[in-house]
Amino acid sequence: MSRKKKLIVIGGGASGFFCAVNAARFNPNLQVIILEKSAQLLSKVRISGGGRCNVTHSIEEIGDMLDAYPRGKNFMRKTLHVFSPKDTEAWFNERGVKLKVEADGRMFPTTDRSQSIIDCLLQEADRYKVDIRIRVDVASIEKKRDGFLLQLKNQQGDHEEMHADLVCIAAGGQPKLSGFQWLQNLNVAVETPVPSLFTFNIPDKKLHGLMGVVAKETMVKIPLLKLQETGPVLITHWGLSGPAVLKLSSRAARDLHQLEYSFEVLVNWTPSFHESSLLEMLKQYRLATKQKLGNKNPFELTARLWDYLLERSGIDKDANWTDLSNAALATLSKCLTADRYKVQGKTTFKEEFVTAGGIKLEEIDPLSMESKKIQGLYFTGEILNVDGITGGYNFQHAWSSGFIAAKSMAAIAQGW
Repeated sequence: MSRKKKLIVIGGGASGFFCAVNAARFNPNLQVIILEKSAQLLSKVRISGGGRCNVTHSIEEIGDMLDAYPRGKNFMRKTLHVFSPKDTEAWFNERGVKLKVEADGRMFPTTDRSQSIIDCLLQEADRYKVDIRIRVDVASIEKKRDGFLLQLKNQQGDHEEMHADLVCIAAGGQPKLSGFQWLQNLNVAVETPVPSLFTFNIPDKKLHGLMGVVAKETMVKIPLLKLQETGPVLITHWGLSGPAVLKLSSRAARDLHQLEYSFEVLVNWTPSFHESSLLEMLKQYRLATKQKLGNKNPFELTARLWDYLLERSGIDKDANWTDLSNAALATLSKCLTADRYKVQGKTTFKEEFVTAGGIKLEEIDPLSMESKKIQGLYFTGEILNVDGITGGYNFQHAWSSGFIAAKSMAAIAQGW
């Protein structure tokens, strides 16, 4: 009897696991091994969405999702047609994990626990006898006539060689180009990585005093780049965060890296208005309101934020609306619609580190995830030069690429 063909998946994250369990399911004659460098499996799944795991994003048509990928849009157009968010929902549903859609389109397990997704993937790995090894570092990979030779090292410093017929590299994003050094024997082309999905550091102690305040609907703009995003903004003890800022950081990732994270942003705290339309509205409001400004806020802004913006406009919160001059209203209108801040630096959003960069997409067949240069070598997930804005898009890339690679490798091994 011929030996089982061996598939090694490097990386125990979302795409690596999804690839491994599906390949083992599609082809029981494959010996599937996951090698994870750290001591923890599925770490990003665990922390995503505040521990709830934003599994994917609900859409009606594939085209509705593509603008969420600042890099890899055309690549994703092909992969999503093979394995879409609806396929993701069905896959987990068939295994007892139901997903729900929130108002903004994000999808979470109905349990609101990322552990539900982790348990599901671990159960699938156990069911299909996927061999999982943690604390194993792959030092190098070499293509041989009969497959691949991997040089491994464990945390005790012991070395081991391992042969594989097929290899899927799902090792995640790397913060620096040096993080791809272990792939040098494969001669793969890499787009230099830069950070994506980060918050804006603003050296303004009065703003920091609003830490924890959320403005539910806000427009944040980078005038220099002519880019803007709308959504909730969270004020932190270092500056601005929240979905609008994170999406903007993703779209502008390479440009902001070039600017060394020193740039100006304009915040419109009332995005349904521009400066002149808001001024007219405030003039009408002044005629109809006899209360003090601090007591009567015509917008859905928290009292703390409203008081801060009044102070920033040079207006006493104890003044009456009826006493405000046109000049004061004009100043307030400008502050509300074009509040200017100087950003100096960035902070990684929680532990959800995402990079723009990775293996160049022209090297990869999106319908198989196989390298166009090296037969039997596959890449999935964030190690590729694909990244999405916040909202479940990066996980969908993980599921889609992992599934496609699994199906392709299982089919190839079937023919051997």
